[in-house]
Amino acid sequence: MKQKTLGGTFSLKSKGLHTGLDLTVTMGPAPVNHGYLICRTDLEGKPVLQCLAENVTETTRGTVLNVNGVKCSTIEHGMAALMAAGINNVWIEVNGPEFPILDGSAILYAQEIEKVGVVEQEADIEPLVISETVEVKDEKTGSWIKIEPSDRFEVNATIKFPGQVLGDSSASIQNMSNFREDLAAARTFVFVREIAPLLEMGLIKGGDLDNAVVIYEVEMPQEKLDALCDKVGTERRNATKLGYIQHRPLRWNNECARHKVLDIIGDMALVGRAIKGRITAYKPGHTINNIFARKLREL
Repeated sequence: MKQKTLGGTFSLKSKGLHTGLDLTVTMGPAPVNHGYLICRTDLEGKPVLQCLAENVTETTRGTVLNVNGVKCSTIEHGMAALMAAGINNVWIEVNGPEFPILDGSAILYAQEIEKVGVVEQEADIEPLVISETVEVKDEKTGSWIKIEPSDRFEVNATIKFPGQVLGDSSASIQNMSNFREDLAAARTFVFVREIAPLLEMGLIKGGDLDNAVVIYEVEMPQEKLDALCDKVGTERRNATKLGYIQHRPLRWNNECARHKVLDIIGDMALVGRAIKGRITAYKPGHTINNIFARKLREL
């Protein structure tokens, strides 16, 4: 197996999910043994961040790299597309503190990677081959994630949420060649009850009904929902009607579970090596994903 890089350069633009800034991310070819590097072109000296699990310092609503105080967040969708395409080396430039959110999924990355192509390089890769089960658990949340031996990289995930709308759901991918068709378009999601706290934390300033699936699953007083709708600039709705709120319909009935699988792939990209193993996760999230990726880096 040989290392691979992009066959050309592409750029994608949109606002940032958390900052609301107009952002551009550019991805292009890189030499062998380069890995994934991100250059913050908006900062003096154009500092570079290495995309490795130990450089992640925040996982509240996305994966945030932090190297010597220089941050880059919301990287997981772009990382997932690169990992699924089998790309080992890429040079990334971004003109702000996070990747653009685009439509909340990885589909545009997957499409652009397909357009520019993937080029095989001279050097061999040394994949992380799983020979025995490795598992991490979060006793407080009940979340767990494990990896078992397999001749390829596979990911399975089950999500479990209270309420009448989302509930329990599962998704999986057994062959990364199906990533674009089966996972890439799955969008990030958020619950209405989470929106106010996230805004108070200074997050999701760029979130809207075009780049996320919004789930209203616990009824709240009409006046509270009205105030929240006004705050985020969307039309008011009947507080007694639970359901999904977005401008585009669900792409799959289990779109949210598929997005969790997408996030796992993106976070496993920070292991820094191709992986041969079957991941199974229950109630995954960026926090436990990162703990798990760090553990895999020790193997």
